[in-house]
Amino acid sequence: MRGRADVLEPAILGLLAESPMHGYELRKRLNLVLGSFRALSYGSLYPCLKSLSDRGWIHGSESHDRATDAHVGSKRARIVYQLTADGKEHLQQVLASSGPAAWEDENFDVRFAFFAQTDAETRLRILEGRRSRLTERLETIRQSFARTRERMDEYTLELQQHGLDQVEREVRWLDGLIDNERGIRRARTSGTGRPAAADSPAAATDEDSAAARNTEKERG
Repeated sequence: MRGRADVLEPAILGLLAESPMHGYELRKRLNLVLGSFRALSYGSLYPCLKSLSDRGWIHGSESHDRATDAHVGSKRARIVYQLTADGKEHLQQVLASSGPAAWEDENFDVRFAFFAQTDAETRLRILEGRRSRLTERLETIRQSFARTRERMDEYTLELQQHGLDQVEREVRWLDGLIDNERGIRRARTSGTGRPAAADSPAAATDEDSAAARNTEKERG
């Protein structure tokens, strides 16, 4: 259960950082934003909300709007949850972390869902870590595939190939995201007055060309 809470807690905090919500709305947003939570139940959500509240990271209060309970024909107050100051601080610590735990399957999905709240350097470290992890996984799958394919039936082969294709697609997707993040970082670096990519091969070529032109002028 702790492993699921480790994924669910930052997801809830990240959503509440956007705006206060009641439990039903939170569940809808979790199901919408995080595909891995499509089967999320109130039995999982409310114990997690209580745990976050007990630690002082969120606070629940009755909303002024009251929803009609169709089953009993009466009105019931909805509890609206919002981040506390301690909750915001804890969320920032979570979003600033970029260690191996952030690269794993479910954790990566949650972290990626809140990349808009994450600084560029941390985003890049997580993407590069995830790509490294998947590259290792890809090599393992390929080696296993090569060793055992002759003993597999056609359906097992198709399943293995499907898994291989999925990992390869995600690696290509990550490559594009990493290139984009590096481009953002280079643009920001350029804005400070430093060269955008002084250590890149293209930049080195430009510098060599400029030096050659200057030498020709001096000889002339």
